Amino acid sequence: MCNIGATATRGSRIKSMTDKEFTIGRLARETGCKVQTIRYYEQVSLMPQPSRTAGNQRRYGASHVARLAFIRHGRELGFPLDAIRVFLDLVDDPDRSCEAADRIASTQLQAVESRITR
Repeated sequence: MCNIGATATRGSRIKSMTDKEFTIGRLARETGCKVQTIRYYEQVSLMPQPSRTAGNQRRYGASHVARLAFIRHGRELGFPLDAIRVFLDLVDDPDRSCEAADRIASTQLQAVESRITR
């Protein structure tokens, strides 16, 4: 069983956002992620589609904040989007084996160690 948590822990601003719905602009401002990037993550199914208002505006909730924080943290660590997708699959199905995640993390660690020794 693999348990990879997707908890938003990036400061009090994100924590205070988790109890309400908000627009894509606010999500972008509060997380430091561009609106276009959030839309891209939705298009490639890294982020779930948000609910929409009667006026067709996107509305995001706590699960979106946590998932975006997880994606951004993975990118900051240098993981490619395909690797992050595997990690997110494990978040969505924690009963799966961690073998794929372990391989990805080991490969990333070797790449970082290689860059350090150069």
